[in-house]
Amino acid sequence: MPLKPNHGRTSATQSVLPRLKYRAGRHLGRLRAVAVAGALLAGLSPVAAAAPQTAAVTGHKGDPTQYWNKVLLQTFRNARGWDASPGKLSRSGAMVFAAIYNAESAYQNTYGTLKYQPYLNRPLKYASESSEPGRDEEERLIDRTAYRMISELYPGDKDYIDARYEARTGRSPHAYEPLDRLVVDRVVRQINKARADDGSDNPELYDGDTTTPGAWRPTGEEATDDEGACKEPSDAVTPNWGKVKPFVLRSGSQFRPPTLRGFTSYDEMLASPEYARQVDEVRRVGAVDSTERTDDQTVVGWFWNHDLNGTYHPPGQLLQLTGTVAKKFKLDTYDTTRLFALSALSLADAGIAAWDSKLDSPINEWRPVSAIRATGGANATWEPLSADRSGAPWTPCFPAWTSGHANFTAAWAGAMQHYFDRDDVSFTAHSEDPHTLVLSRQMNSFSQVAQEGEFSRLWLGVHFRWDAEDGREIGTNVADYVFDNALQPTRPGRPDQR
Repeated sequence: MPLKPNHGRTSATQSVLPRLKYRAGRHLGRLRAVAVAGALLAGLSPVAAAAPQTAAVTGHKGDPTQYWNKVLLQTFRNARGWDASPGKLSRSGAMVFAAIYNAESAYQNTYGTLKYQPYLNRPLKYASESSEPGRDEEERLIDRTAYRMISELYPGDKDYIDARYEARTGRSPHAYEPLDRLVVDRVVRQINKARADDGSDNPELYDGDTTTPGAWRPTGEEATDDEGACKEPSDAVTPNWGKVKPFVLRSGSQFRPPTLRGFTSYDEMLASPEYARQVDEVRRVGAVDSTERTDDQTVVGWFWNHDLNGTYHPPGQLLQLTGTVAKKFKLDTYDTTRLFALSALSLADAGIAAWDSKLDSPINEWRPVSAIRATGGANATWEPLSADRSGAPWTPCFPAWTSGHANFTAAWAGAMQHYFDRDDVSFTAHSEDPHTLVLSRQMNSFSQVAQEGEFSRLWLGVHFRWDAEDGREIGTNVADYVFDNALQPTRPGRPDQR
């Protein structure tokens, strides 16, 4: 039987090619895993070995954590409803910067330069210490981790976040990245697992006493623009936030005084001379038409406000300040991630502690506008300086004691003081509140931020002095505790806590 001509082999070869391509695609993940294993055996970077040929140097400039902070702040501006509440925003900030810090810690731990314990004390390693880092590996780790965390927290902003990733890296966020499997997936799972069922999605509405004099009640504002109304008790914002699982604190009530200045009932509080002084002071200096509030106090009040939607809100203003200070001190990538993580964790736990005192104390104190109008006469139409975008009087829709702003600014100042082991640092703070009278303000110390944030709410007419003072004390205690119990320096021979 004669042999078949050679042209029959051509057809056979062509039929085999699609099968080879299919097998290659099917086993691409396995081949990449083999490349990583081979790299580890050879003492090479697994990232460099597994990275596709199309992975290019990013070519961007600037610190990656600073870049993603700006992206996060824009999602804060876009948030609405309870998602724009101080507690929700500060929780997001802590999750993002804890994840970035843990990813950076994995990088440092992998290459033998870890100086501080990661958040949750679970250091990762993805290569031998003799390996050399891949090209742009450190920045790619932060970029990938930040992108993943922010996009998961704010899925409605996906197009914006994707665009910012592409602008920074020159690549699609959906392109293959070996660091995802090695580090990023593990870090993101770790943070998400730690925050699962933390109480942050509690939908229960406020059902407390709103009729007893002295007890918080809605302040009567209608919804204007995109701000929420405060007409019904159910309008109270995140009333269960004080029960959220803290990031570092043992509980939200850890530093809460037993009750407001020792008062055990609303009657006792209202009958006290100190209460009368508190009400009289805010009536005089917090009124929209006050003749006793100084020009600088008015400036301070509006500068630190950021209650309204469309701004980056108080947590965002302070995270921006974290970036300002990090830049002033020319911190490297590693130290920048740690500073952001410390400040963000402090802010998140300060928010939980503030809401615990507001809503889980024996006295849920009414706002100055309710207290002053209740005195009747000429005070029946009293209005605070605080206003919405249209200029109508506006008061945050939750109890007064303690001041959230005072908690936040004190916690931030405390984190900075501990990190740098000093207070006398000058820097420029910025404001984007729609009513602010100045866009920037010179700060001469970290404690100046705490002091101005503390009393800004008195000048706006939405808090009593003791709200501010007690809030600052709680925030300071939060910062002290976070610094003493998180992100601590590593100690030779000390086993990692898991």
